[in-house]
Amino acid sequence: MPENGRKFSKAQSTVYFDGSFWVCVCERENDGKIQVCRIVFGSEPKDYEVLDYLQKHYYSLEFSTPISVSDRSRKSSRNVNPKRLERMAARSMRQRGISTKAQLALSAARDEHKKNDKIQNRLRRVEADNHRRMLKIQKRKLKHRGH
Repeated sequence: MPENGRKFSKAQSTVYFDGSFWVCVCERENDGKIQVCRIVFGSEPKDYEVLDYLQKHYYSLEFSTPISVSDRSRKSSRNVNPKRLERMAARSMRQRGISTKAQLALSAARDEHKKNDKIQNRLRRVEADNHRRMLKIQKRKLKHRGH
């Protein structure tokens, strides 16, 4: 079950070769907001391997923060002709790469992760400096104990 017991109105995953690795981008959309997650596979995964991975690890994947999207071409939620649905599925299978919405969400998530890493590295550096300073003070005190 997704966070807070919500169900997502649209979810899809795209597997593509990015030049070095095979990558799976999972997108989920709800209430006009999109979240994405990027999974890197080494060698080319089979369809059943991707499905198995998503079934086992979907709820432990780290999706990006929700980003609002304005999709003007939204259609009403009416029943779609099965033949049209089949054509749409075939068209999406021919499509290369990922959607621009997903690219925007991934870049935003990457920037947020970079910002968090910068903060964490600074805290670690300050903590290490304080630790070295304390060791230096203790060493100085041991030298001047009066023996």
